[in-house]
Amino acid sequence: MILVIDIGNTNIVLGVYKEQKLVHHWRISTDKSRTMDEYAVIVRSFFNLSKFSFNDIHGAIISSVVPPVTPILEMMVEKYFSVTPLSVGPGIKTGLSIAYDNPREIGADRIVNAIAGFNKYGGPLVIVDFGTATTFCAISQKGEYLGGAIAPGIGISTEALFQRASKLPRVEIVKPKSIIGKNTVNGMQAGIYYGFCGQVDRIVELMQEELGGQAKIVATGGLAELIAGDSKKIEVIDPFLTLEGLIIIYEKNRH
Repeated sequence: MILVIDIGNTNIVLGVYKEQKLVHHWRISTDKSRTMDEYAVIVRSFFNLSKFSFNDIHGAIISSVVPPVTPILEMMVEKYFSVTPLSVGPGIKTGLSIAYDNPREIGADRIVNAIAGFNKYGGPLVIVDFGTATTFCAISQKGEYLGGAIAPGIGISTEALFQRASKLPRVEIVKPKSIIGKNTVNGMQAGIYYGFCGQVDRIVELMQEELGGQAKIVATGGLAELIAGDSKKIEVIDPFLTLEGLIIIYEKNRH
């Protein structure tokens, strides 16, 4: 079995693959103060619930956009799983051509998503990832990573609104019954929900034009399903796109 780990700013997603099939997956909050051993305790509890052991793992790969946490998880894997994990970064084989001013600036998760997306859906392709930031990645028909757009994520935008406007409460991010809110909470939910649906559709529309009009639109990330409900552009919701990209990269680099 292969352990795949995606370290994001808000969450860490872990998955276990057996013969190219995702058999288990978990999500925990990213905490820079946790030690290697504390992460191991959490992961062991997941494994125990799924009735298998650390000894079942014979390989691992990690992608990360949180540099302080990366070595902690790498050491945890080495100590408790007795394997040296691959880390997505410079020097690793991806099979992806990157047409970007400075490839080192691209978040590992965006590269991993692009590899999985092109492998599954072909190109041209736009991948919308609803994470701490909302990222839009464009992949050409030939499989080139062309670049994209980065917008503030739904969660941090909502939190900023609550923190900076004294009379506005913290609200749940849900689809409101009406765009015309009858109270403050409904009004905020309407603005947040439909505002982000509009943002996604407009950015995707412009990217499709630049890509020639035929690009497939795939969404992933925690709030993909919610926003896709009223997006006119999102065609596919693929919640495990990042994990699939990691197992593809692992297979390319295992020998």
